[in-house]
Amino acid sequence: MFKVGGQLFTAEGPRAVTKLADLGFDIFLDLKFHDIPNTVAHAVAAAVRLPRVRLMTLHAAGGLAMMRAAQEAAEAGSKKNRPALLAVTVLTSFDEATLREIGMEGSLGSRVVALARLARTAGMDGVVCSALEAPAVRRELGPDFKILVPGVRPASTAMNDQSRIATPRDAVRAGADYLVVGRPITSAADPRAAARAIVAEIAGAERQKAVA
Repeated sequence: MFKVGGQLFTAEGPRAVTKLADLGFDIFLDLKFHDIPNTVAHAVAAAVRLPRVRLMTLHAAGGLAMMRAAQEAAEAGSKKNRPALLAVTVLTSFDEATLREIGMEGSLGSRVVALARLARTAGMDGVVCSALEAPAVRRELGPDFKILVPGVRPASTAMNDQSRIATPRDAVRAGADYLVVGRPITSAADPRAAARAIVAEIAGAERQKAVA
């Protein structure tokens, strides 16, 4: 899949999705909706009408009513299989100090698991969390609840503005269903080679999991 996030969507709008879909690619629409339930419901209803969108994100911190409104809008607006709705728990740029700055109590791990539970109650298909919290989410919510891990960085690349990162191998071992890899590819001198190396690392980790 190709990720269409806030930067690209702000610059190009829905036509970015359409162009990628026309090339035959599925889309991860990463717009992280977070607003009152009615506004998010209308945004989701518009998003599910875009072509080939398989995943989309919204913030679990928007609350139960907001997530339920999003789920209902997705069901009503999609003629076939609706996109999977993934709730963002705690951004991978956050650390414990950032949580305290915004008034959130408890550890990062406990907040992620609590928000994941809320997301499941609201009918979300899964969550977005770092690889560090993925094992706890998997244990708590079971094998069918989807986990998307952003902030994936091969060991040789920079952390940039991320605080809680993982290599592709670590993310797979932690239980991720989907990995988001951005700047290690887009900023590489040879993006094609970088992407192929990451795919090979993921494949190797999957083989090791199958043997284990």
